[in-house]
Parts: sequence; C-alpha cells; structure tokens
Amino acid sequence: MAKNEEKNTGTIKCSFCGKPQDEVNRIIAGPGVYICNECIELCQEIIDEDFSTVETDLKDIPKPQEISDTLDEYVVGQEYAKKVMSVAVYNHYKRVATDSMDDIEIEKSNMLMIGPTGSGKTYLVKTLAKILDVPLAITDATSLTEAGYIGDDIESVVSKLLAAADNDVEKAEQGIIFIDEIDKIAKKKNSSQRDVSGESVQQGMLKLLEGSDVEVPVGATSKNAMVPLTTVNTRNILFICGGAFDGIEKKIAQRLNTRAMGYGRMNADSVDRNNLMQYLMPQDLRSFGLIPELVGRLPVLTYMEPLGREALRSILTQPKNAIIKQYEKLFEMDGVKLVFDDEVLDYIVDKAIEYRLGARGLRSICEAIMMDTMFDIPSSGERRFEVTLPYAREKFEKKKFLALKQVG
Repeated sequence: MAKNEEKNTGTIKCSFCGKPQDEVNRIIAGPGVYICNECIELCQEIIDEDFSTVETDLKDIPKPQEISDTLDEYVVGQEYAKKVMSVAVYNHYKRVATDSMDDIEIEKSNMLMIGPTGSGKTYLVKTLAKILDVPLAITDATSLTEAGYIGDDIESVVSKLLAAADNDVEKAEQGIIFIDEIDKIAKKKNSSQRDVSGESVQQGMLKLLEGSDVEVPVGATSKNAMVPLTTVNTRNILFICGGAFDGIEKKIAQRLNTRAMGYGRMNADSVDRNNLMQYLMPQDLRSFGLIPELVGRLPVLTYMEPLGREALRSILTQPKNAIIKQYEKLFEMDGVKLVFDDEVLDYIVDKAIEYRLGARGLRSICEAIMMDTMFDIPSSGERRFEVTLPYAREKFEKKKFLALKQVG
C-alpha cells in the first residue's frame, strides 16, 4: 500500500501533520495511514500529561520511623528534632493524600525550628526534601519586605519553589518551602516607623501558610518580569520556618519563674537550667515578637541542640555524605588515596568551636587546609597523600581565618 501511495502522490506524508517524508526523521505506515516521529512524540507527551498528575498515595508515604531512620544516615544527633519532623511530615502528606474535605478537616503541619547558627537546620530540611523526593525552596526572611517596597515580596518564595519544580505547578503544590531567619522579622517594640520588613511581612505570610492562590511568573524570579503568570495554590505546600531566636531562653526563664511563684507552681528544682529550650511554648514566641496569628499557623515546634565537640567530630566522618568522605572521593577520582590523621580531625573541630562556626564551618576550615593540595595533586602523579597536623596547622593559619571569628 505504501508503494501505491508513493506512486500516486510522489511522496509519503504524515496523516496527522501533513509533513512529507523528507521533512521528518521517520514515518511509520499503518492500514491506510501514516504517522511521523514528531507526531508520535507529541502523542506521548499528551498521554504523559494525562497520567502525570501528582497524586500522593498513602502507601507511598514513608512512615515516621522510616523517615527518622533515613535522617539518621545523614544527620548526626538532633534526635528530638528528627522525631518531631518525621511525625509532622508524615501527617502532612497523609493530609495531602486523603485531601479530606468532610466534617473533619485536617490542618496543615507547618513547622517552626529553633536553633543556633550552624546547628544544621537548613541541612536537615534539605535532607528531608531529598528523602521525600519533593521540590524545595529556601529563602531568608530578612530579604522579604511588604509589597511595594525594596526587597522580595512574600510571594517570591512561591516563585522559587515553582522554579525548583521545573515550572510544574502540580509538583510545586506538594513541595516544601523553608524560610530561615524568621526571628529577624520579629515585631519591633516602640517603633514609630512603618515596619515593612517585620510585622508587615508576618501579616503577609499568614495566607501563604494557611493556603491561598498566588500568581507567580513562570520561568522568572522577578514578579515584574515580562513573562506569563500562573496560579499556585499553597494549601498543600509544607512550610518550615527556622531561626536562632537569640535570647529566647530569657523569655522562657521569665515564664518559668512566674509559674514557680503561684498556685500549682513548677518545682524549681525540676527545671533543667542548662536546656531551657525543652520548655519552649507558643507564648515565648509571642513575647519574642512573632504575632499570635503567625504562631498559630506554625503549630509544630521543635528545637535544635547546640552541637558539641563530639557531634562535630562525628559530622566529619560518620554520615553517608560526611565531609571527609567527600574529600576522599574527590581524590579517589584522581587515583589518589587521601588519609587524614586523627589529630587533624580534632584540630578542625577545635577551630570550628573556637570561631563559633558550628557544623557549616567545618567545610570552610577543610577547604582552607586542602586548597593547595587540591591544586597540586592532580598534576603531581602522587598516589597517596597524608594530611598531618603540622601541615593542617600551616595551611589553616595562612588563610587569615580571624576575619571569620565571631565576637561575644
């Protein structure tokens, strides 16, 4: 039949788009019809769109214990925070899967995570998103301002999530947004000026946290960019906020002392003064400067323990993607066996504590020590390199890390 058609018309054309055979890569013949490779690809895209609706199945959601166990492989310590986050995430995606709209509607499990700089808040959220295989957007609350002022609008965080989801709206609507430094937008006391980057931003965040339709540009991070807009609903987006909340222990201590004076008082001897964060309550956040409406939309509270020497030492070597393992892998790719003396690891931890850099400082210190070696080794032909304490001390002291030292 193909030969007869070719004789009558001189060429074979696609029955769907009409393109002749010499304009496409391939044409496949059927009973009386032809289809080109381009139309096949288009049909496949249409079918994929029909079946690619992002739906969460209950049986596909990892259980809290499974989430926590996987987090253990990447995150050292922080057992309480991992437990709280595992339960909150499991409940959130159960809510998404059932999409309950009956007389019992499950509320969102948005979280607030408090912990000092370098305690692993951002890393924990990144690992969580990786485990769940959902898009993640990270932003600093300090960059947000009320609409119409210099800075990012509150809705810009949704634009970042859409970009992380490759502009797939349905995928973005089940992602995670992490807003760090939320404590920096605390309500300013006794301020006569308009608080465009504090209480106003908190007010603007309320609808996002609860669930609302947001118009965001597709393929751009600027709201004023000349690009098409699309609507993203935040109802099923999990919001996790983080902050150091320096000084909130004083608020907690004041509240505990007040309770210790009246009827039904707490036994003062039972209060662990070395870990006041375990007594954190929503009223402490309000005392710090978060508005009650925002606190109410962040129902899950958890805190990160300050990382001690032992935890920092473990972070260097134990997790799946530990910093030392990463350097060993990099050198292995050049055929070089890299060895760190134990004294070097202790030295790195000592410097992270001295400069009060926390876990994030470990990588910077390692880079300072290893930079010259990583420059020279690929061209040297060496097959083994040992990092000794004298070598580490020499390289680190040359980098003038005093500029990083935090005062107070």
